[in-house]
Amino acid sequence: QVQLVESGGGLVQPGGSLRLSCAASRSIFSFAVMAWYRQAPGKQRELVAALTSGGSTNYADSVKGRFTISRDNAKNTVYLQMNSLKPDDTADYYCYGVLDTSYWGQGTQVTVSS
Repeated sequence: QVQLVESGGGLVQPGGSLRLSCAASRSIFSFAVMAWYRQAPGKQRELVAALTSGGSTNYADSVKGRFTISRDNAKNTVYLQMNSLKPDDTADYYCYGVLDTSYWGQGTQVTVSS
């Protein structure tokens, strides 16, 4: 069983930055895709950013230029660097990985508010 554990969420003021981390219980090198999703209250879960094993990235239009997904294979960790945060970025953020099947983390809460 693969586990994905997120950390790094919290309360930040508009314009601020946060870095989310997703630690996997096994090598992330073997994952076909690792991604971050988010779900705001009353809304559907949406893709924020994705990273393939080949290094390709994909971002939601709403976060392009502000968020960056990256990985550290040695630490089995995927990151989401979030800059210029806006109140609309407030949501629970989930790590997602595709290996033999898909796996989800438990989520970490991000609140952007003054």
